Amino acid sequence: MQQDGKKDGQSKIYVCRHGADWHSEVENLLTRAGLASVAGRHKRIVLKPNLVEAALPPITTPVELTAAVVDFLRSAVPQAEIIIAEGCGSKTYDTDHCFARLGYHELAAAKGVELVDLNRQPTIRLTLPDCRRWPEMHLPALLFESFLVSLPVLKVHTLAKVTLTLKNMMGAAPPCHYQQGGHWKKAAFHHDIQAAVADLNRYRSPDFTLLDATVGLAQSHLGGPPCKPPPGLLAASFDPVALDAYGADLLNLDWREIDHIRELHGELGFAEPLTVVAV
Repeated sequence: MQQDGKKDGQSKIYVCRHGADWHSEVENLLTRAGLASVAGRHKRIVLKPNLVEAALPPITTPVELTAAVVDFLRSAVPQAEIIIAEGCGSKTYDTDHCFARLGYHELAAAKGVELVDLNRQPTIRLTLPDCRRWPEMHLPALLFESFLVSLPVLKVHTLAKVTLTLKNMMGAAPPCHYQQGGHWKKAAFHHDIQAAVADLNRYRSPDFTLLDATVGLAQSHLGGPPCKPPPGLLAASFDPVALDAYGADLLNLDWREIDHIRELHGELGFAEPLTVVAV
C-alpha cells in the first residue's frame, strides 16, 4: 500500500510541539497527516503502543497519547473497530500487567476499546526465503487483518541503537517461537538484532506511526537519563523508515550507522530526503 509520504522517494514527516493538551495536538497532527482518509478504508484499526515492560513513561507510551489517538479515530473513522494491542517482553509477567499498571484498563473501559495481548494471539506462518535472519516467521493473524498504527517512544537501545517504530514491531513476535530460553520473551531477537528487526518488518511493518518524542531516553531503552534538552515533539508519518531516520536524528545518531534502518531504506520507505512539515 503506497501512502502519502512514500511517493517518488520523497518522505514526509509531520511534526508538532507538545505542550499540555494531548488531544488538540494529536487531532491537529493526525488531521494534517491525512490519517483519517487512509485508515477509513479499513474495518479494524490496531493501535500498537510500546509497553515493553510495566514501567512508566518515557520508557513506555503514555496512556494519554493513546487515548488521544482513540478519540481522533472515533471521531474521524466512526465505523472502524479500534483495538489496542501489545506483547510485552517481560518473562515474569504478562501484557495485561502492563495494561493494568499503565492505565490502559481505565482507558479501555472509558472508551469502549478492546485490549489484546499479542503474545497470546493466534498466529500464521509466513515465509520469505530471501530473508537472512527470519526466512520463516510466525506472527499474529490480527495484524494482517487490520490497519496498524504504531505508537512508539523516542529511545536509544543498548543493542539495536534505537527503538522507534521499526523495532516497536518486536511486540508482535509470539514468545512460543521467539523466547528460546532467554531472559526476555523475545530473546531470540537479540542474536543479530539488526537483521532480525529488518526481517520482521519485511513481513509486517506499521501502516502509520505517531512517535512520542516529548522526552526521549538518551542512553538506554529501560531507563537512564532523558534527552537534554527534551525534544518536546510529536512526529507522524506513513513511512516507517523515514520516521525512524528522523527519530535517530533527534537522538543525535546517523541512520546510516543503524543497520535495520539502512537495510530498509529504499525497500519499505525512504530515510532521505525528508520533508518535515511543521503543524
